[in-house]
Amino acid sequence: MLAHQRQQKILDQVTASGAVKVADLGAALSVSDMTIRRDINELVARGLVERVHGGVTLPRSASVFEPGFSAKSELDRDAKAAIARAAARFVRPGTSIGISGGTTTHALAQELLDVPDITVVTNSLPVAEVFHTGGRTDQTVLLTGGQRTPSYALVGPLTVSALQSIHLDMLFLGTHGVDIESGLTCPNLMEAQTNQALVASSRRVIVLADHTKWGVRALANTIPLSRVDVFVTDAGLDPGIQDALSEVVDDVVIAGEPVDTNEERVLDDRA
Repeated sequence: MLAHQRQQKILDQVTASGAVKVADLGAALSVSDMTIRRDINELVARGLVERVHGGVTLPRSASVFEPGFSAKSELDRDAKAAIARAAARFVRPGTSIGISGGTTTHALAQELLDVPDITVVTNSLPVAEVFHTGGRTDQTVLLTGGQRTPSYALVGPLTVSALQSIHLDMLFLGTHGVDIESGLTCPNLMEAQTNQALVASSRRVIVLADHTKWGVRALANTIPLSRVDVFVTDAGLDPGIQDALSEVVDDVVIAGEPVDTNEERVLDDRA
């Protein structure tokens, strides 16, 4: 098979699923990983795909592009797991928390299965399923209604209406993209409105975003960075960006570094 034929097949697979691992491409096309990486380099140079750890995705700079939940779950898994572990330390028994849609927030849910007496409000079908299948009997999980997105989040007027009558101690919020000027953005207008309703219902907003989300600007603004209380990311974020982020957000947590988790820091957001 000629190089341009392989590259077209790679592009077809990435377009169909949103993201594909290098190993899977090599197996599907019966070529070595080195050959696949050369083809990917060519596609990257042409601006048709974007390289990520272990695979390739459609350009995340596309403002309305949103890969499905399964595709996103394969991207940057180690970073998401580290972020989830760091974020889970903020949760104490007896608290009410919101968890938005997203694959990093899904990883967080798996870290919270042993925390007793928490109330979880979520618009994420996968997050609700995690607690349904593996959670404790003293955990209360409330799933909103709404219209399902490709990420299996429930959004829209029904979701917003349900969220307007609740009050949460803290919200764990995922995001499609983030930068200093635009803050948090996502490719779905209704999801942006739903996330805004989650934020409005919460005393404390904790954002979970790995380093690949930085510099991505999607269609709809969610919230400015000034509305974020804690930003949890991974060590892959450029130190210069970490410094810039710290100028806007009170608390920037780099997954793997020590975190102060005393109750006052977690819950006291009464200003």
